Amino acid sequence: MVKVGIINVTGYVGMELARLLHRHPQVELASITGRSAVGQRLGEVLPHLADIDLVIQPELGDVELVFSALPHKTSVEAVVAALERGIKVVDVSADFRLKDTKDYEMWYDFTHPMPQLLSEAAYGLVELNRPSIASSRLVANPGCYPTGALLALAPIVREGLIEPDIIIDSKSGVSGAGRTLSLTTHFSEANENVSAYALEGHRHLPEITQELRGLNPALSLSVTFVPHLVPMSRGIFTSCYAKLRDGEKILKELYREFYRGEPFVKVVDAPPQTKQTWGTNICLVYPTIDIRTGRLIVISCIDNLMKGGAGQAVQCMNLMLGLPEEMGLEGAAVYP
Repeated sequence: MVKVGIINVTGYVGMELARLLHRHPQVELASITGRSAVGQRLGEVLPHLADIDLVIQPELGDVELVFSALPHKTSVEAVVAALERGIKVVDVSADFRLKDTKDYEMWYDFTHPMPQLLSEAAYGLVELNRPSIASSRLVANPGCYPTGALLALAPIVREGLIEPDIIIDSKSGVSGAGRTLSLTTHFSEANENVSAYALEGHRHLPEITQELRGLNPALSLSVTFVPHLVPMSRGIFTSCYAKLRDGEKILKELYREFYRGEPFVKVVDAPPQTKQTWGTNICLVYPTIDIRTGRLIVISCIDNLMKGGAGQAVQCMNLMLGLPEEMGLEGAAVYP
């Protein structure tokens, strides 16, 4: 059994990690921290995890791999401290996803203190980056919005079969905003309401464009990304649009071949729904064409706390530890 830990177990992704790791057959959840609940038993803070007999500590204990679920800007210090102890890290924050330090200044409003680690960190979208994740000591877990968008667009971008102007429309459940209280996620504000936000530019946009351009540097991409908040607890529904250059007849075959053998990406024959992914590490992808306009439409659905967060992080951990990729992630969706 490999001993693993969670830094900041009390956030939504942290608690989801605890749930998954507790039932994982080859790891032992041995250490948990949480800034607001030090000294309390996990079950006192999160009753649904009462079976995990651990006390929340101020510092990380003796582990071989750790998940840092701290907010962006604050995760860097904890990650560096773990690496210095020889501990492998999956960082769930945004602190190591971007390769250009200027992007952190522009989108996250801070100067990155460890730029030398940005080039080392493996981007943790397994379906596109499996070998480097398996051999890395530091993995940057992707953002929830980028996960849905990248998996929807990767096959067609890599083949260069679309014009470079791409529109990504994403709708997220309220848990994507985290547990920190805010007016926009208050029940009476979010319930029976849909709202767009960050129209001037969302901080996940540079992550999306960085990874798409890496798939096909010759395609001079121009990406418009519009996120929305919708009144559901979890899930992300992403619609992607681009003008096709070619490939109408081979579209479904292209997607199926690209994701052939992937345990967590399913190319489906009908438009998917977010509830079909609840509680799973699955991404459902549906590519089609508007015949009247020659426009590609790709729909993807994920659970933002699973494939968009904790599930994907465990998938990365499995690769880093040489374990079967699906281990601990085999559960079916909770539906309806």
